[in-house]
Amino acid sequence: MIQNKTVLITGGSRGIGKGIVEYFIQKGAQVGFTYAGSKDLAEQLVAEYSGKGKIIAYQSDASDFSASEQLIEKFIQDFGSIQVVINNAGITKDNLMLRMNETDWDSVINTNLKSVFNITKACIKPMMKAKQGSIINMTSVVGISGNAGQANYAASKAGVIGFTKSIALELGSRNIRCNAIAPGFIATEMTEKLDEKTREVWAEQIPLKRAGKPEDIAKACAFLASDDSSYITGQVLQVDGGMLT
Repeated sequence: MIQNKTVLITGGSRGIGKGIVEYFIQKGAQVGFTYAGSKDLAEQLVAEYSGKGKIIAYQSDASDFSASEQLIEKFIQDFGSIQVVINNAGITKDNLMLRMNETDWDSVINTNLKSVFNITKACIKPMMKAKQGSIINMTSVVGISGNAGQANYAASKAGVIGFTKSIALELGSRNIRCNAIAPGFIATEMTEKLDEKTREVWAEQIPLKRAGKPEDIAKACAFLASDDSSYITGQVLQVDGGMLT
């Protein structure tokens, strides 16, 4: 049960993040989410769900340390506590290593990995004071297997796994859990840009023979956010239809 839990979701205006926001609001959670530049999408999401529960959008750059501190302070002012954090903000800038430039490397590492440090660092003190908390970090099957043309993305997501396991060891005695979710091929606005044949090839490689939905990731997040997973920490939950076994 996640009803009435105070939940912060980074990167919540589109894709998987949006699916998590929608699912959590529908299940009775109190939700704050961040967005970088998609102000119109964020406002539409708030307008659509404001009658179903408390929902607030924050424009914030999770890769900025001081902005992350300010975000957590504002969130606690607005919601009274922070019980669940879902570090979902992420980008891709794919290219073969021969063609990848330093800017593409740095921007992916900062958005996908440094942001997880920033937000986690800012939220653990209030969680420690409350003697409870669940931190859920979005990694990827690519962070486990690697992928040609995604050295920056794979490195960032592998780093998230190492970070997750370390934080679980550090904070377990404070009743703060930290887990990661590794999505596989999920149908979002990004994958819809692929041609139909490419999507079919991807689906054929998945034992369940279909792409996942954002709701599939949201349900996994809800489980790890709830007391039903109170004895689970330091784990990586693959939600990939059997794609990586």
